[in-house]
Amino acid sequence: MIKPYLINVHQEILDDLNLRIKNTRWPDEMDNSEWNYGSNLSYMKELSNYWLNDFSWRKVEKEINAFPNFMAEIDGHQIHFLHIKGKGEKSIPLIITHGWPGSFIEMLKLIPLLTNDENFSFDLVIPSVIGFGFSSKCVESGCDNAYVAGVWHKLMLKLGYKKYGAQGGDIGSGISTRLAMKYPDHIIGIHLNYVSDSFQPYMTEEELSEDVIKYNQGLEEWASREAGYAYIQSTKPITLGYGLNDSPIGLCAWIVEKFNSWSDNEGNLENIFTKDEILANITLYWVTQTIHSSIRIYNENSKNPMKFGVNDFVKPPVAYANFPKELSRPPKAYMSKGYNVTRWTNMPKGGHFAAMEQPELLASDIKDFFYSL
Repeated sequence: MIKPYLINVHQEILDDLNLRIKNTRWPDEMDNSEWNYGSNLSYMKELSNYWLNDFSWRKVEKEINAFPNFMAEIDGHQIHFLHIKGKGEKSIPLIITHGWPGSFIEMLKLIPLLTNDENFSFDLVIPSVIGFGFSSKCVESGCDNAYVAGVWHKLMLKLGYKKYGAQGGDIGSGISTRLAMKYPDHIIGIHLNYVSDSFQPYMTEEELSEDVIKYNQGLEEWASREAGYAYIQSTKPITLGYGLNDSPIGLCAWIVEKFNSWSDNEGNLENIFTKDEILANITLYWVTQTIHSSIRIYNENSKNPMKFGVNDFVKPPVAYANFPKELSRPPKAYMSKGYNVTRWTNMPKGGHFAAMEQPELLASDIKDFFYSL
């Protein structure tokens, strides 16, 4: 069953949010610490003031509702998704999957870029991952990337798409990868702008080149500085959930730190994101109470990492958009041990949130890849 869906958050939820922002108990801060200890206190106060007095969730709702929204019931899950038909003579079905701490809202800038070309366009399906946004939450174990991929495949078949492409970054990359591995005969190709740091193709010790050793060392160094969030989300997510589900400023600080650290912003977050863009995403987590249900997928994925066996290989064509400030930047030869990489683009700028940071660059690469197929 697929039904049209209209987003309309109850006003009491928004009033309660504003009251909680007003009543924030602020922590102290180390002198001159900037962002070195986490989310900067002066910026958080500036952002919270904007959230309270200037930000409009109703404006965000209006923007989202301008696109066709739907709710599908699949295997007992309610899946929220956008479905926008392309205007081209030829339109390729493409499912685009977000990650954490993003959401389907990340992809809104891509929609006109991928649907308006009258010669070649895409029929876009942009779902919210189970436990994120307006999709339902899963309270049973096993809801990892591979499980979500199975639900996505059923969604695409329900929409009448027997052959389709997939695109994703962050968790969306893992889900797109699992789609290609589980249903290779249905997948035209996959376009990725990230590959999981848990990805390990099947390789012998003799095949470990200097590039691969350096890459793995880089991941370890990054993890020692930045991956505290991932360890707690992978191990004790509900302990974190109590605080983040109860305090909007706590939630905001947890998420905004990632947008600052992981984007190509040249030292100023607002070089690349507006306050409205940041707060639209954070408010979505707040009004749907999905911070805990979203971070649980880290725990589920930790039980099923991307360690490929001798026969594991992504057979459909794969394009990789290599953004310079991405967290994980595998050597092409290493990635090609597990993926059928047919296109590799070194991007001039951009970070982890490519669809928001550099939508034109990402959209152009997606179009060129699928046009070539």
